[in-house]
Amino acid sequence: MGNDEQTPASAREADGRDPRAALIETINVRSMSLIILTSIATLYFIDWAQPVLLPLVVAVLISYSLDPLVSGLERIHIARPLGAAMVLLALVGILAAASVPLKQEAMVMLDKIPKAIKEFQREDAYSAEDEESIMEKAQIVAKEIEETAKKSREGQAAAEVGVTPVRVVDRPMDIREYVISNSPATLVLISQLFSVLLLVYFLLAIGKLYRRKVVKISGPSFKRMRKAARILNDLHYQVRRFLFVMVVSALFVGILTWLAFLVLGMEQAALWGAVAGIASAIPYLGPFLVFVGSGIAAFVQFGELDMAIIISSTSLIITSIQGNLLMPWLTSYVSSLNAVVIFVGLLFWGWLWGPVGLIVATPILMITKSLCDHVVDLRPVGELLGK
Repeated sequence: MGNDEQTPASAREADGRDPRAALIETINVRSMSLIILTSIATLYFIDWAQPVLLPLVVAVLISYSLDPLVSGLERIHIARPLGAAMVLLALVGILAAASVPLKQEAMVMLDKIPKAIKEFQREDAYSAEDEESIMEKAQIVAKEIEETAKKSREGQAAAEVGVTPVRVVDRPMDIREYVISNSPATLVLISQLFSVLLLVYFLLAIGKLYRRKVVKISGPSFKRMRKAARILNDLHYQVRRFLFVMVVSALFVGILTWLAFLVLGMEQAALWGAVAGIASAIPYLGPFLVFVGSGIAAFVQFGELDMAIIISSTSLIITSIQGNLLMPWLTSYVSSLNAVVIFVGLLFWGWLWGPVGLIVATPILMITKSLCDHVVDLRPVGELLGK
């Protein structure tokens, strides 16, 4: 008996490893598999539910930005539903009034784009002619002669058979047909805008209703309710202050860009100011696009490389002041994100939700970090997201 049976210790020695370690390894593999499958399913759901999630996220962020105004009206005894309606109507009115001159400047700029493309093509053609060698020119001439002879033979053959040559005529663009063909996308966009406005109104009108409900269902102990209230209050403060900083930074960049371009004689300065202000909400990528775009537009307008460098450098200086001085000063009491996380977040949300995803990427990361900092199990994730 003693020779045939082995004790658990001797069995472990014979096998070479601890069964408990093998069990733990199996559990870890299963956990990682579940995490990977859950992540893939979550990505698919976010992409599939974009028509619902995107307006909801945008509405929540806008409501956070406008909440201080509605709260201020509530302090002077104006009911929240009425105050929310007043703030939204004022915002829509300001945007509509500002869009009229910006639309005219945008149309002027769009009219210049074909001319600029033709100028660049003409300059490229001239430079190519100067750089071509004698052999290349001879090859081009030989190719043209060959094509002409081929067309002539085809025309003679068609005339002998009695076939009428067909001439392809470019059809002019029909604006009405273009609008009709793209009407479904336009209707979807308009419906989403109305959905966002309605959601913003309802979120502003109810105020702290959902925060109180979350605190209530976090019970039953008073300690858990107090902790939930503290987390929600800090999250609300962090997100609201961060969005306030983004709005102030966008106004700073937009107004300063408009004035600087106006002084430098840049055409459509107001439009460039609006574009720069909106693009400042997209870290790194937005200022870079404005830097390149303003330089190209200045080169097309003035025809001088020096003015293009001055215009683009002015844009870079303004965004550098905003990113290196204004933002750190305003966000001194707000949790900060590191540069790698911001760049990866831009790639991720831009891939999922397109241009709007680039704008909402940083606020979503900010909300995620604020939430992770208050949940014990998620604090390592918050540490990875922060500086």
